[in-house]
Amino acid sequence: MDQKVAEPKTPVRDNKKRSILCTITKGFVPLLLLTLSALTIYGYFLSRDIDRRFSGRKWSVPSKVYSDSTLLYPGERVNLSFLLEKLKRLGYHRINRQLRQKGDVRIQGTSVQLFLNDLCLPSVQREGFPIEITIKEGTIDTISHLATGEPIPLLELEPEELMRFFGPEREQRRLISMAQVPEHVKRAFLAAEDTRFYHHHGLDPWGILRALYTNLRHGDLRQGGSTITQQLAKNYFLTPEKTFSRKFKEMLMAVIMELMYEKDEILEIYLNEIYFGQKGSVAVNGLGEASYLYFGKPVEKLRPDEGALIAGLVRAPNLYSPYVDKERCRTRRNRVLVTMANHGWLSTDEFREAVDRAVAPVGYPIYDKKAPYFIDYLSRQMEVLYSPEELSSLGLSIFTTLDTRVQAAAEGALSRGLARLEKMNPALRRKGSDNKLQGAIVVMQPKTGYILAMVGGRNHAVSQFNRITQAERQPGSAFKPLVFLAGLDQGFTPASSLSNLRRTYQLNGKYWQPRNFSPMNRENTTLRRALAKSINLATVDLAMKIGVEEIIRRASAFGFSTPLKPLPSIALGAMEVIPLELARAYCAFAADGMLPHPLSLKEVVDEKGGVLERRHMNVKRVTSPAKAFLMSSLLKSVVDEGTARSLRSFGMPQPIAGKTGTTDNFRDAWFIGYTPDLLALVWIGFDDGASIHNTGASAALPIWADLMKHIPQYLSGNWFRTPPGVSKKEICKKSGQLAMSGHCPNTYQEYFLSDHVPTESCAQHSEPNPLRRIFSHVEQIFTER
Repeated sequence: MDQKVAEPKTPVRDNKKRSILCTITKGFVPLLLLTLSALTIYGYFLSRDIDRRFSGRKWSVPSKVYSDSTLLYPGERVNLSFLLEKLKRLGYHRINRQLRQKGDVRIQGTSVQLFLNDLCLPSVQREGFPIEITIKEGTIDTISHLATGEPIPLLELEPEELMRFFGPEREQRRLISMAQVPEHVKRAFLAAEDTRFYHHHGLDPWGILRALYTNLRHGDLRQGGSTITQQLAKNYFLTPEKTFSRKFKEMLMAVIMELMYEKDEILEIYLNEIYFGQKGSVAVNGLGEASYLYFGKPVEKLRPDEGALIAGLVRAPNLYSPYVDKERCRTRRNRVLVTMANHGWLSTDEFREAVDRAVAPVGYPIYDKKAPYFIDYLSRQMEVLYSPEELSSLGLSIFTTLDTRVQAAAEGALSRGLARLEKMNPALRRKGSDNKLQGAIVVMQPKTGYILAMVGGRNHAVSQFNRITQAERQPGSAFKPLVFLAGLDQGFTPASSLSNLRRTYQLNGKYWQPRNFSPMNRENTTLRRALAKSINLATVDLAMKIGVEEIIRRASAFGFSTPLKPLPSIALGAMEVIPLELARAYCAFAADGMLPHPLSLKEVVDEKGGVLERRHMNVKRVTSPAKAFLMSSLLKSVVDEGTARSLRSFGMPQPIAGKTGTTDNFRDAWFIGYTPDLLALVWIGFDDGASIHNTGASAALPIWADLMKHIPQYLSGNWFRTPPGVSKKEICKKSGQLAMSGHCPNTYQEYFLSDHVPTESCAQHSEPNPLRRIFSHVEQIFTER
């Protein structure tokens, strides 16, 4: 009997599995292709964004504003405390050992030893070297090279940084290249953040697993899983939000960057981008700036322990900062050093030396805008040349005319002077900060127009109103020199006689009767004495003889922007002027008749050192050298024997020209004084025009003297040379005519323009009778009394 063999049956379940697998496969492949296509397209657009950002300007670097450089030379008078304070502001550090590196300062007896920083200016480049400055009795005796002893006739110190034009992020950054970064500093960052940086392609799975294991084993966050490339993608392109989509984008960008750029290019961008902590309200970004923040030196000079400390900050700059917790910072630094040693990046000796070093940050000043009124004045000029966005991003270097020693002296003198006035007269001390007694100072170089210092008010934080450039105040007697200059134009001489009699003047139906500040018995006085003693009646007499219109025409040549009305009272300064414009007018007397344009900006330099803007002094002739000399001679009499003679009581024997000014009801007090090298204007008053109960001589002059005593280098004792066109003659005091030799009992030497030298000899003493000479001499004595 035949047996039937059963045929195998295909299981229904296997068929279903096969069918499902086939369906999934058919659906997955297109989905995979679609996903890959989407990633490719997305990656392409990301790569374009990366290329656009990296090929253009990568960072906004704020433009920096610098003071003028400082010149020192043998024979220059110097205020040692001001010099040391300036060196401190320049980043020099006082030590008690031999000079070892740039920025060291050592004081030994009467000498100052310092290791100069590098000097990088458009006009000069100089490597730093050690020098010694010896000072004797307040004067620089010698400047010499400390190593060779070679004398240095002129030393230039680098400019001070005054401020930065920050953008809204207030980031401070100093760009560097990989060529500047020492190998041990580069390895420190790899040890701290990504030891396999040169071995992965943007993502490091092994690094993530290792970080996870280390953190679990120690129970805290010891290592991060993100590579340096991922950190760059996150910090440079993405927001700090913690979402899956952002993390995915970060990882994808890291891979794309690795495909597009070399490792060192990525690391260089990373080192310039990463955040390293705060400097007051300013964020410090980039290794270049961090090396100065923590150690006061360029990246090239960082030691292994210093490089490890900075690298260790990346994870949490404000937690590990040596300015916050030195012990925590040291622990973090040493972990980085251990990792470096384990990878063979430090020898045993290098490791031990680095670990044993103390954590010693250099310290830093909180960012503060220096010379704020000057900076405001400069900023308005800069905004004409560049937009705020350009100033906050282009990294320009803006060099100015400011002398920080003069600025510090001006700020201190004004502060002390206002406090003195309030102490002497408590009525001047007002409650609150809105309407306090105010003052302003501007210091200029007369021949160049350079503004060396500007203090526009008592406290910039309280009031940004600049009383030097924006206020319009009556100058009072400080305007008189322009009246007397017009008199010289009309043929008057310093020996000319002016009336001191009271008169009433009528103009447009109104009567005006000027008075002298102090009673004077003389009916007549000389032009020189009228200006020296600030005699109002004689000044108005001169103005009437010249003509008010002529005075206005003459004064207008000096560039006043405020209106000058044709009133007799203009002779006494009864109109408004801007203080800077008044200071500028006086500059012409000290600059051989040349009126300078006030300069605050010297040069604008781009990041590569190219000069974009260069401002040269701009002057125009407003009077002759001979007349300017005569005006300086007349204004010297104000200091020697006139209303400013109290200046001598402040210990200032040098020849100085100047003029006080006081307005009606003592609303304004002025003093403007100058030498051939320097001119300074001081104004004191209330913004609301209330009386300060002081004259220019008692309120403004002492502040001027205080300022000058703190900048002795500008008081050389030199005086103006007599120019062609000026003659000196002996004059009889009584007659005002040429003295008769051996006949006139009381004479003096006087300057004249060569075209207006007196030709008539003294008629009163021409008689050779001895008795008459005696009687004339007695009469002269009683007349003077």
